[in-house]
Amino acid sequence: MRTEFPPVNTPLKTRPLRTRRTTGDRVREALLELAEGHATPISHNEQAWASITFAGTRHEFVLQFDSPEAIEAGEQLIAALPDHEFTIPGQLVAEASVNSVDHTMHPAPNLVVKLTLLLLEEA
Repeated sequence: MRTEFPPVNTPLKTRPLRTRRTTGDRVREALLELAEGHATPISHNEQAWASITFAGTRHEFVLQFDSPEAIEAGEQLIAALPDHEFTIPGQLVAEASVNSVDHTMHPAPNLVVKLTLLLLEEA
């Protein structure tokens, strides 16, 4: 069997590098999925967290919902978040809480939700 090789001066095609998803990326994707794709992430702050027995990260998010359908999805997210079972590889969501909710109707419907998730690294 004969194998053809490109001429020496021809550059080889390389596979494009894939961007590695971080834990923060995975948490954000899980929240957006829980919000049924209606949330617009405004901010995300990730901070390392540790106790004597556990290590992990604290994630603080601000999500915006800006249409009647989106606001309904936001309200469902608020209700479901504390008991939601997240599936994030290598991580356990130890706490998920809503810190504040700002709901306005004028000049346009808008819902801003601030929430915090505490993730622990699985051993």
